[in-house]
Amino acid sequence: MDDIDRTLIAALRADARTPVASLAKQVGLSRGAVQNRLDRLVRDGAILGFTLRLPPETEPLRVRAIMTLAIEGERASAVTQALRGVPEAEAVHTTNGRWDLVVELSAENLAAFSRALDHIRRIKGIATSETSLLLATTRF
Repeated sequence: MDDIDRTLIAALRADARTPVASLAKQVGLSRGAVQNRLDRLVRDGAILGFTLRLPPETEPLRVRAIMTLAIEGERASAVTQALRGVPEAEAVHTTNGRWDLVVELSAENLAAFSRALDHIRRIKGIATSETSLLLATTRF
């Protein structure tokens, strides 16, 4: 990956719907050259897909939280796999320090949120957890 690839990725992070012709102008290459680069980045796994991001205020009634997990022994992979089956778990991050995993949660309401927490806490290999509700978000 070179500087042009990084520039393309940064532009697509800002707006994944940017036309290839506009991207080509930004980086000073032909439309075909940029399309070939994007195809290569997708094929090589540097770009996993294109998605839609909504600001939290578009769904103001959703309950959002960060859950940190300490994992017993070598069970992080198994716990991560089990979390794939929890619809409220939007992302799982490995980390260092006191916690092994950080889980981003989003639920329709408090009852669904509580059920998700109960389900996650029963996953074999989780030693302890801590959950913090996200009250407001500022995006940069």
